[in-house]
Amino acid sequence: MTRHRGCALTVIAAMALAGCGAVDADPSPGPSIVRNPGHAATPEPSFSVSGIMRGANGPLDGALVTVGQSVALTEGDGAFHIADADTGLVTVRRPGYLPYEFEYRGGELTLEVALERRPVARALRVYSESARSDEAFEALLDLAAASTVNTLVFDTKDETARVLYETEVPQAHSWGEVAPRYDPAERIGQAKEAGLYTVTRIVTFEDAAWADNRDDHRLAGSWIDPLNEEAWEYPLSLAVEACELGFEEVQFDYVRFPTGSAAGVARERRPLTEQQRVDAIAAFLAEARDRLHAQGCAVSADIFGIVMSFENDQGIGQRVEEVTASLDAVSPMLYPSHYGPGWLGYEDPNDHPGPVVADALDAGMPRVATGVEMRPWIQAFYYDGGQVRAQIDAAEERGAGWILWNYTGNYSADMLPPR
Repeated sequence: MTRHRGCALTVIAAMALAGCGAVDADPSPGPSIVRNPGHAATPEPSFSVSGIMRGANGPLDGALVTVGQSVALTEGDGAFHIADADTGLVTVRRPGYLPYEFEYRGGELTLEVALERRPVARALRVYSESARSDEAFEALLDLAAASTVNTLVFDTKDETARVLYETEVPQAHSWGEVAPRYDPAERIGQAKEAGLYTVTRIVTFEDAAWADNRDDHRLAGSWIDPLNEEAWEYPLSLAVEACELGFEEVQFDYVRFPTGSAAGVARERRPLTEQQRVDAIAAFLAEARDRLHAQGCAVSADIFGIVMSFENDQGIGQRVEEVTASLDAVSPMLYPSHYGPGWLGYEDPNDHPGPVVADALDAGMPRVATGVEMRPWIQAFYYDGGQVRAQIDAAEERGAGWILWNYTGNYSADMLPPR
């Protein structure tokens, strides 16, 4: 079946095709295969496929173009070229944009495709036990269907250091971190059938089991050293595997230096300047972008809400400008309950959910790298539906998306804007 959403297509080739309707590309006239008795068959002919991918603001680099078994990435001018293309399904995937695909059956082919940006994410985080239960997961799908929710965020590695599915990454098994809760491929399939975008969250640099098994990777307590590039391989291997499983985006959480008592130990063990901390986190995310974009996956990260309101890194290596430079989306954790008394002049900021979220977004959004989607985590614990909606309204008034955080996935319909 041919599916392409939100695109304009021009094909200049041996076939005359235009518009965005179904494409079933047969060369006309097509080369034939001549088979001679007693001799090897004439080899299948090969053709070149080239083109340019564009977005609303011009050429798009980093778009993954797959033609049968052949793969190419577009360059800075949006161009790609495959010299010996296989027939089969042509797919174009670019993080942040709607996918495009059609069936290619041979012939010289030149594409000019204008991809449409994906709508901003309006998301629910899927608690691992909800992913485990057919009934609970169906209830989440029903909530999404009745509301503007268009995205689900699954955990594949959580705060306990557990990997929540049958991973093939050997480190997880050797450190005893594999605790399967659900089948990602099954849940991704259900989500996609419901028209939902799929993201997975991977807790990155805090992992007690990892630190206990690899003291050379440890920075302090249960925290891994972000400056140790060898240590990057474990979370990046999980991220690449997540893309192969079918997730469309990987979100790195705890992608920072430690806070609290572990921060003091870290400073003694490895004294760093602010710039060194910031550069370490930015370098990890740049490597993640290079690997995951090559898989057709988007990259996002969670950051402390407080860094949206200050120009420094707050001691954790997260400065908005640098941390977003390699991302497709960023999710500051804007939980009003986490702001101290007196913030914005409020005795208890938790009583003022909308204004707290609005102020953080107003302060931080101008510093976010161009083209990066703002998608804050929204507090969906301790609050009723009206308080959750006040935060959502503050985000949407500023063109941002949102993700609801409730650890056990306890959401109600009155929290969500109706479809």
